[in-house]
Amino acid sequence: MSARPPRWSFETRLLLGTLLVAAPALLVLAALLPGLAASPLVALALWGAMAIITVVLALYLRRRTIYPLYTLTNLLEALREGDYSLRAAHARKGDAVGEVLLEINSLAQRLREQRLAFEERGALLAKVVATLDLAVVAFDDEARLRLANPAAERLFAAPATQLLGCDAQALGLADCLDSDGGRLLERAFPAGHGRWELRHARFREHGRVHHLVVISDLSRALREEERLAWQRLLRVLGHELNNSLAPIRSMADTLARLAGAATPATDWRDDVRTGLQVIGERAEALAAFMTRYTQLARLPPPTARDCDLATLAQRVAALEQRLPVHAQGPEPAHLHADADQVEQALINLVRNAVDAALDGGGHVTLQWQRAAGTWRIDVVDDGPGLPTSENLFVPFFTTKPGGSGIGLVLARQIIEAHGGSLVLANRDEGRGCVARVSLPAPT
Repeated sequence: MSARPPRWSFETRLLLGTLLVAAPALLVLAALLPGLAASPLVALALWGAMAIITVVLALYLRRRTIYPLYTLTNLLEALREGDYSLRAAHARKGDAVGEVLLEINSLAQRLREQRLAFEERGALLAKVVATLDLAVVAFDDEARLRLANPAAERLFAAPATQLLGCDAQALGLADCLDSDGGRLLERAFPAGHGRWELRHARFREHGRVHHLVVISDLSRALREEERLAWQRLLRVLGHELNNSLAPIRSMADTLARLAGAATPATDWRDDVRTGLQVIGERAEALAAFMTRYTQLARLPPPTARDCDLATLAQRVAALEQRLPVHAQGPEPAHLHADADQVEQALINLVRNAVDAALDGGGHVTLQWQRAAGTWRIDVVDDGPGLPTSENLFVPFFTTKPGGSGIGLVLARQIIEAHGGSLVLANRDEGRGCVARVSLPAPT
């Protein structure tokens, strides 16, 4: 049952209440004045004057009481409208209304600061989204586009004014609103066809579910990475080929001069034999180079089976004859992997460690331990440490005379094919390097 609205306003009830408070005094005065006054007319005039004064004082009290309430109303209305600049005057402590005014002024200041901070964060976020090279779009609960940054405008080849309000189906993104997280796909947008990474997340606005989609062009990044990889590979390949072709070209010129000479020298046969020997050696080196390249390019996928990491590591340590390799770790150490490939990877790492240790103190350690669901295998040496080069894992790059440049690359390719990782780093506690292999441990 709803409450009945008052028939009189607060101001009217306040005025009537004030007059009712003064009514007993006026009644007493009306009863006493006839006996005190000289005539009834004078008594009536005095009583009327007192009544008028009472009404005037009641009106003044009503006005003084209502004025702060109107001030509060104006302040609250300003807060409701988002205007936080108004402040109440005469707000002071020790006064009932003044305390309320102080609290409203404090609330207005707090809201003003919060809105300013929110607007600053919003402006920063808008600039960040606008400068992103990723297309950022947002859809409402009806799959209508509500936000598109400049990268999205370039992706869809249309200004935001034309895109806003478009359906997700028309933009080719309807299927992306049904799954959370990221996904890779090949798709044709107005900006072009390529591989894209789409990330979708849901958020709420005004209690309704909205969708945020971030689209990144992987084709450009992949092409750039591919270009850099080809540059590094061709630089190393060119170096290797030039090392072999330069002496072959020089010997070919020498043999051509010998063949064209009118009077051959007496030792021309020795020169021809030497030249052909150099050409043959360099051709053999090129053949070996191509064999190594084929080995790297045709690594078969691993055939995983249960094996013992401890036995495998001890066998690898025993294969090295130049220096004693200390193998230490828990036994048995169960591993589910292609034992032949993992052994080959460890052989390459141990060989590199021994090569480095021969220039140092001559100590190499192969150790393994289980941590956080993985087997961690460390090959530690006390050699000169890693060179300052970013090409350690570039195929055919080597800093050792006569090195093939595929040992580290092949080892990392094997380890990553098993779902692990290979990291090279200089030792923290002393001279040398550590090659750290992480392989998934069976549960």
